[in-house]
Amino acid sequence: MPLSSQPQAAAPCTVCGGADVKTFMELRAVPVHCNVLWETKQQALQAPRGDMLLGFCARCGHVYNVVFDPRLMEYTQAYENSLHFSPRFQAYAEALVDELIHRHNIRNKTVIDIGCGKGDFLSLVCERGENKGFGFDPSYQPEHMDPRRAERMTIIRDFYSPKYKSYAAELVTCRHVLEHIQHPVPFVGSVREAVLDRPSTVVFWEVPNALFTLKDLGIWDLIYEHCSYFTAPSLARALCEAGLDVTRVEELYEGQFLGSEGRPSPGRQGQLQTILAVSPAEIEPLVDAFEEKYRTHVNLWKSRFAAWHAEGKCVVAWGGGSKGVTFLNTLRDPSPIRAVVDLNPRKAGKFVPGTGQEIVSPEALRQMRPDSIIVMNPIYADEIAEHVRSLGLKAEIHLV
Repeated sequence: MPLSSQPQAAAPCTVCGGADVKTFMELRAVPVHCNVLWETKQQALQAPRGDMLLGFCARCGHVYNVVFDPRLMEYTQAYENSLHFSPRFQAYAEALVDELIHRHNIRNKTVIDIGCGKGDFLSLVCERGENKGFGFDPSYQPEHMDPRRAERMTIIRDFYSPKYKSYAAELVTCRHVLEHIQHPVPFVGSVREAVLDRPSTVVFWEVPNALFTLKDLGIWDLIYEHCSYFTAPSLARALCEAGLDVTRVEELYEGQFLGSEGRPSPGRQGQLQTILAVSPAEIEPLVDAFEEKYRTHVNLWKSRFAAWHAEGKCVVAWGGGSKGVTFLNTLRDPSPIRAVVDLNPRKAGKFVPGTGQEIVSPEALRQMRPDSIIVMNPIYADEIAEHVRSLGLKAEIHLV
């Protein structure tokens, strides 16, 4: 059912202000928060929902939810999206930290992490470079951080804003925050203003890569929390518009993320000092073909679910983050899914918003003896397969 009976004019692009915006994908009644799990199944089934209508800006290549309502969003200590319990992700984070430290000589320096979450990444930067760190995030929970690791960090449980510009640092990181912000350019501008008097400061940004969603059908990354979906040109445009000289834009984590670096520009408009591998014109055909590919992929999984249900198979999904939550809610009737597995012990015993499956630890599978395990992110397939073997299970593993 459409969001309205009349064609909806998209609001101007939230990055460049362009009016050449086409809407191309509609998702109704999706959970507002994928990374807030619930204490009971009943609460999970009644989780707040919102609508999505994706727009594509032909001018800068940005994708965004044109009907996003920021009033629905609330980030509290109940928000849990740490991926550091995965060995694969932890290895990636450590390698990224080492590269940033080496490339910019961030040793015995001060570092700021905007949107630091539970402090995992900031603690790595502090430990591996013997740095001092300041983190900003209202969802930080000190009881979840080893006191020895916390010694080098000061965490302010608040959103970063210009009132904190007195905090100086040689490296500022902001990872997986910008996609949650409806109007990213003013936010980046506030960071630029805070470091303007320190032109040597490096600002590192990391966001999900919208090209991975469009090209490689990473469709389970379409979540309400992400009102902005950055491509390489739209991320570079946002940073330049806010007054940062962009020195690097690259795909990270097997193409699932984008990383970008910049320094404060002396002028109001930053300069792009790197070469981008893709243009908005090259992205547009992927946008045009996306909805049909999306529906085909979803229908394929609905058929598999129907077959498993008819056969009485026990099936579990591995991954209780945004991908798993989106997958289950997209299928609408995920009755064959007995439970959702996650390595994060803070999620165990909680319930999936919208569909109500319980999150369990991998060890719980010894009792369930599942016939099939659906891996929510193929990047973790090898470590999950090894974990399954260590539990003495012979379940079939399926990649989404």
